Amino acid sequence: MSILHSIGSTPLIEIPSLSRDTGCKIMLKCEQLNPGGSIKDRAAKSMILKAIARGDLKPGMTIVEGTAGNTGIGLAIVGRSLGYEVLICMPNNQAKEKERLIEFYGAQLKLIPPCPFSDPNHFYHTARRIHEEQPDKYWWANQFENLDNHLAHFETTGPELWRQTNGQIDHLVSVAGSGGTLAGCSKFLKSKNPQLKVHLIDPDGSGLYNYIKIGDFKSSGSSITEGIGIMRLVANFKEAQIDEALNFNDQALVDLAWKLRQQDGIVLGSSGALNVLGAYELAKKIGPGQTIVTFWCDTGERSLSKLYNPDFLTSKGLKIPE
Repeated sequence: MSILHSIGSTPLIEIPSLSRDTGCKIMLKCEQLNPGGSIKDRAAKSMILKAIARGDLKPGMTIVEGTAGNTGIGLAIVGRSLGYEVLICMPNNQAKEKERLIEFYGAQLKLIPPCPFSDPNHFYHTARRIHEEQPDKYWWANQFENLDNHLAHFETTGPELWRQTNGQIDHLVSVAGSGGTLAGCSKFLKSKNPQLKVHLIDPDGSGLYNYIKIGDFKSSGSSITEGIGIMRLVANFKEAQIDEALNFNDQALVDLAWKLRQQDGIVLGSSGALNVLGAYELAKKIGPGQTIVTFWCDTGERSLSKLYNPDFLTSKGLKIPE
């Protein structure tokens, strides 16, 4: 047994206060219990193992990826456990907790000033360029376009949810970054129950909500969330089978995150808070008697400097919940 065997098979719990409030069963998949503290461990494991099996990732090569943090932590854990060096390109405006964890788990960290995706210095293009300049030395994980990402969830996360609910799941709710979680889970669960509804949750500043609604990447505002919401159509998101999209602002997710920490002892990161907010608002909209499943994406500790920091929230014009 190695650390790889501890990735996946996470518990599914109910959120007592929100279930009582709505009459729906609101369930939370505890992906923060993966060894790297996030759901991205699954994608990291899948992408690396499948690349090794194909011969794309060879002994002595270095894994390189551009990420907002969690995928980098997962790649560091999986890569190092298999003897690979890991280089992570990451924007320098993400939570400092993620920076420290990437280096703590043994990866090299290259911080990139934030810039639009069209800029060749964007962290995604930086990782791609490192690979293209030395393809024999660097294997690029390419989580957005690498379909082994969504296969991680089609092969593991989706089947786990089906077993844990005994097939009694009515709605799946999820944010999307690369789209791997939403794509893999929606494809598997809808193969089991075509009547199941899938809901994309999108923050301000992302274009996915409008893409689902009107077919165009338009956005307004911005968000304190990290690693979710994008302004382009990527291969993994293309695989998602989505019925509805919902959009929420930062104040709503801050209020809910602080409420759950107080009432239920559940400390969510920003993406998990947005997930639960979407599930909660959906439950109020559809009425009682439904089972709604969403994801506790990562540990709340890596949001200490932002989501649970009154000074940071105030600087962004957000109110501190009472």
